Amino acid sequence: MGGFLSELGKRLAEQWMSLLVLPGALYLAFCAVAHTLGHAHALDVGRLTERITSWADAPAVGTVGGQVVLLAAVLAAAAMTGLVAQAAGSVIERLYLAAGWRAWPPGLRQLARWRTARRRSRWERAASAWHRQRKATGLAHAAGEPVDPAPLRAAHAAMTRIAAEAPDRPTWSGDRVHAAAVRMDRDHHLDFAAVWPHLWLILPDGTRSEITAARQALARAGTLGAWALLYLALTPWWWPAAVVGAGTALTSWRRTRAAADTFGLLLEAVTRLYARDLAGQLGAHVVGPLTRPAGDSLSRLVTPSPPPRPRGAQDPG
Repeated sequence: MGGFLSELGKRLAEQWMSLLVLPGALYLAFCAVAHTLGHAHALDVGRLTERITSWADAPAVGTVGGQVVLLAAVLAAAAMTGLVAQAAGSVIERLYLAAGWRAWPPGLRQLARWRTARRRSRWERAASAWHRQRKATGLAHAAGEPVDPAPLRAAHAAMTRIAAEAPDRPTWSGDRVHAAAVRMDRDHHLDFAAVWPHLWLILPDGTRSEITAARQALARAGTLGAWALLYLALTPWWWPAAVVGAGTALTSWRRTRAAADTFGLLLEAVTRLYARDLAGQLGAHVVGPLTRPAGDSLSRLVTPSPPPRPRGAQDPG
């Protein structure tokens, strides 16, 4: 038990250092540089070196007690900054995924509704073009004519750049994760929201680890977006912070899309692979592929019954 607790403490310390302290310390270093150089001397390395040397020669820093206090203060400030970034990152992640945008505050909700409608309009035009290209390609195949696959691929890429399925959320990443539920309902009549918690409990450890890693990558991308905002906040004092913040924001955006794509693919693949096993454990044995009637039955099995009518309640009207 002692060895286990020691290893657990070691891993927690490593996580604390890598996720909170080190990024926070780097941000504090940027804050110090911004305060020291400002706009007038934004890239003056000599001025920065001179100021750091003067700080290092301060009497308080020359004592062991002063160094301990300084180190503790830096670690505490770095950890607090990391916690702020983690909290802001969770908000950014929710904005990226936009699962509950219909319950957002009025102004933000109206903006999300406008963007969703705009994305849906663009997607419908791209999807129509793709279907037309599919039909033309199929007719050419049937007639025995040579077919160039490039136009069909280009049409499909143009559609998926907007969304994998008909947009229901204001962001690409949110729609990519939501596409798993849309496809499960269309292909197997599965209520994904009701099935998934039960499905998660029967998954092998290796499969769970893959999904957890993909979900954590999505969370880290959101935290990176929070760091981008923190760096951009230094721009009024030091203009290079805008470059750092913009680069970090672009990286966060790209990582979020990649992580959402991976996460959505895994959700869909795992549901297709293990839904029959879940049905078997619930007593609804499925022979062969998971058909739509079987999916309907499985969804009913995992959906709780509605609460009873309160006493004395009357039917409306």
